[in-house]
Amino acid sequence: MSQPSSRKLSLKSLSLLSMGALGGLLVGTQFVPTNAVPTQQSIAQAPSAPGSIAQVPSAPLPGSDGNFISAVADKTGAAVVRIDSSRTVRRSPQSNGRMVRGTGSGFIIKADGLVLTNAHVVDGASSVTVTLKDGREFTGKVLGKDELTDVAVVKIQATNLPIAPLGNSEQIKPGEWAIAIGNPLGLDNTVTAGIISGTGRSSGVVGAPDKRVSFIQTDAAINPGNSGGPLLNQKGQVIGMNTAIIGGAQGLGFAIPINRAQQVANQLIASGKVDHPYIGVRMTNLTAATKEALNQDSELGVSVKADQGVVVVGIARSSPAANAGLKAGDVIQSVNGRSVKTADDVQQVIEGSKIGSSLPIQVDRNGQPVTLSVSPGAFPTEANS
Repeated sequence: MSQPSSRKLSLKSLSLLSMGALGGLLVGTQFVPTNAVPTQQSIAQAPSAPGSIAQVPSAPLPGSDGNFISAVADKTGAAVVRIDSSRTVRRSPQSNGRMVRGTGSGFIIKADGLVLTNAHVVDGASSVTVTLKDGREFTGKVLGKDELTDVAVVKIQATNLPIAPLGNSEQIKPGEWAIAIGNPLGLDNTVTAGIISGTGRSSGVVGAPDKRVSFIQTDAAINPGNSGGPLLNQKGQVIGMNTAIIGGAQGLGFAIPINRAQQVANQLIASGKVDHPYIGVRMTNLTAATKEALNQDSELGVSVKADQGVVVVGIARSSPAANAGLKAGDVIQSVNGRSVKTADDVQQVIEGSKIGSSLPIQVDRNGQPVTLSVSPGAFPTEANS
């Protein structure tokens, strides 16, 4: 399920933070920067059987010299790794192809070698090398990746490794300290600091409507190569995974909340994949301007009477929404009993539902209330909505 953003943000402005040469899309793992939003966001990459994850409590870090940032770097820096990946790119099936290399960041979450990073850092990689702060190198195996949340888990064969303690991203507030550690532009274990600038930034507002994430916004400096690295609080706990920046701007970086990343990682560890509930609609927030434009669109042929809600502008063929009888022009008022005002509200309710369950959706259709029952399916990898 995807939705057009009511605020048009250039996809070329949002870059992933990888560095490298992966076709110019990612900025996050240094496989070439990826663009995607409000002005420009970049994923952070730079060129060049285990059990589930549990949060680890951590006490405040005062630091012997009173500098808590250096204390955080001392505590967690050893658990931050560089991830180098390579893949073969072919212009045609007949060509030999060329090797493309990329670099990003990651952090160790279990002492037996589980590493969390961005999916775009290891996407399509034929080889993955994980380098620790102390210089040791390991061959990494991708246990699983989820493109809709941009989360991946990599396993290396090692024991007694330093780990990054996980915090609780539900408890963070704007104005709190934020510390980023990663490998921007090939500068390993770089530490930067700032604050939490905002929370709950929807994927549509950030300019990445294809992602199922509500992002943390920070002004801590992050750059290509930071993708997959940790965003920490003043206790040295991971509260987010750095993933994107808005190109052409300063101090506009975005991280995946660690609670969300942890949830996805546990599923990847267990089964190697994540199934996301999907109903197959394209939708947008209903405003006076949107309503007028839709009613004047002769090709769409809809009549929107409601003044608020989320209007359906497209239905995927043979999708759960189509099977349930949803139509373009329907204005969604509530999903599963929860009132919705934005497309992000709808997506959150759908994401929190279960595949195959019965999900009541109340819509306004030509001024009349209609209640439909939709049974979410698994998000098809080839689907665009």
